[in-house]
Amino acid sequence: MKIFRDFPKDRSGGFTLIEIMVVIVILGILAGLVLPRFMGRTEEAKKVKAKLQIENLEGALKLYKLDNGAYPTTEQGLEALVKKPATGAVPANWREGGYLEKGKIPLDPWNRPYVYISPGVKNKDFDLKSLGGDGEEGGEGESADIER
Repeated sequence: MKIFRDFPKDRSGGFTLIEIMVVIVILGILAGLVLPRFMGRTEEAKKVKAKLQIENLEGALKLYKLDNGAYPTTEQGLEALVKKPATGAVPANWREGGYLEKGKIPLDPWNRPYVYISPGVKNKDFDLKSLGGDGEEGGEGESADIER
């Protein structure tokens, strides 16, 4: 009576440790060549996103001015685009539902609020900018402010 089953001597159905190691090394080399090309793109994408959001906010501010005759004050801020201001010059023709589609003010790509000043310091009507990656005024490269 046999207790143990005879195993076939031909074991060609699986992978050897060396074959698996070769595949892992090849994948590592490919990742080392491809990943660096995409790594530098995240900051560039954030800058582009901030510029697009600033353009959208500018459009909403222009609609606000068309309806109400003036831009929101610095005190009223961008909040005036989603909620009727109760301070300063209260707009008589404020659009029901606000001026932004989603009904909220977007944060910049670094999860900070946009800086809004009206009347503007650099521009006549208003200044609108993101403080960039470092969250502080000025800066260069990845830390540069993104302005209209």
